[in-house]
Amino acid sequence: MTISKENPWRGLYTATALPFNDDLSVDYDGYARHVAWLAANSTDGVCPSGSLGEYQTLTPEERARVVEVAVQASPEGFGVMPGVAAYGSRETVRWIEQAAEAGAQSVLMLPPNIYRADRQSVLNHYREAAKVGLPIVAYNNPYDTKVDLTPDLLAELHSEGLIKAVKEFSGDVRRVYEIQELAPDLDILIGSDDVVVEFGLAGAVGWIAGYPNAIPEATAKLYRLATSGNVEDLKEAMPLYRDLHSLLRWDSKTEFVQAIKLSMDIAGRKGGQCRPPRSPLTAEQTEAISRDTEAALAKGYR
Repeated sequence: MTISKENPWRGLYTATALPFNDDLSVDYDGYARHVAWLAANSTDGVCPSGSLGEYQTLTPEERARVVEVAVQASPEGFGVMPGVAAYGSRETVRWIEQAAEAGAQSVLMLPPNIYRADRQSVLNHYREAAKVGLPIVAYNNPYDTKVDLTPDLLAELHSEGLIKAVKEFSGDVRRVYEIQELAPDLDILIGSDDVVVEFGLAGAVGWIAGYPNAIPEATAKLYRLATSGNVEDLKEAMPLYRDLHSLLRWDSKTEFVQAIKLSMDIAGRKGGQCRPPRSPLTAEQTEAISRDTEAALAKGYR
């Protein structure tokens, strides 16, 4: 699928994991190959420099180059939506400018998260960011940021023309309907892997997902079936969803980066190690993730 020029944030975007060399330097060539592989395997775009890409551990030079590599490795019609989170509004603006210069079509943006920002601070943060002119997808992750982009706040951000869509990570499908009531033209993107069917049925038009890093074709099929609006497609989606759900749930756990990288390794992709302070998985976690990944691969999910 080629992304829409009018709505380039729609579709299945992979929040890309970032490979490292043995010395924990960034494997840029490996990352370029991974982006090209995702483009060739049924996905619509990538989100570099997100949490799954361990952006918090990158130097500014590394972070900028990751975005540039993602754009350069993407074929025509394949989307790039970099994460532009930063503690300060001026820093966020600079990352949006860098994304625009690199050739990205949109950006994914958290609210201020160095402290529990009040409503006015959130509005001002997005107002400054929107001045750059690149379409902004807001990212609501109240668990990790402690700042909740509630439906009424999202509606206000959208009414001012500051955001085009929201990656909704709350997992609360009831919010989809409230957002649609308050801001019917605001696109809702599925924010976590283990609610794709529920959010798809509610009207989501995109999915920023983790597990396409390991099994892109299966997750792409699940996304298409869950968002088609066709009852027969839903019947086909549910057995696939049940088969994959124990694996997809790892995307919402604290160890999601390590889990997805392990699944990539098992699937024959380069996941590899994480940069500190992320710790290795426990033996029990490794066993559970390995079991779930191998079960999915044994059923032919790729």
